[in-house]
Amino acid sequence: MHEMSLCEGVLHIIEREARTQGFGRVKTVWLEIGALAGVEPEAMRFCFDAVMRGSLADGARLEIIALPGLAWCLPCGENVGVSQLYDVCPRCGSHQLQIVGGDQMRIKELEVE
Repeated sequence: MHEMSLCEGVLHIIEREARTQGFGRVKTVWLEIGALAGVEPEAMRFCFDAVMRGSLADGARLEIIALPGLAWCLPCGENVGVSQLYDVCPRCGSHQLQIVGGDQMRIKELEVE
């Protein structure tokens, strides 16, 4: 369950931003998670509550924004939607796809006080 270490990374970023921006409490965290990021949203929610306990984000709400997978198809010459790694192009059936989106996770926004 690598979601635990991902949540620890989120907390590290929150603590760093709290020092530089001077806030003392986090109320909501919005995370963008791509469909190809290899992150299980429900595991992320479970780990988020455990990792944030006792920190400045204790009791914070986690909002997950799901991003679709996107790949460049060489034969089609355009971007196509994919739901998982090693999918074929939904238009031409080619395997010549290069992932161009939906493989990332990032903190989009924090609600703080």
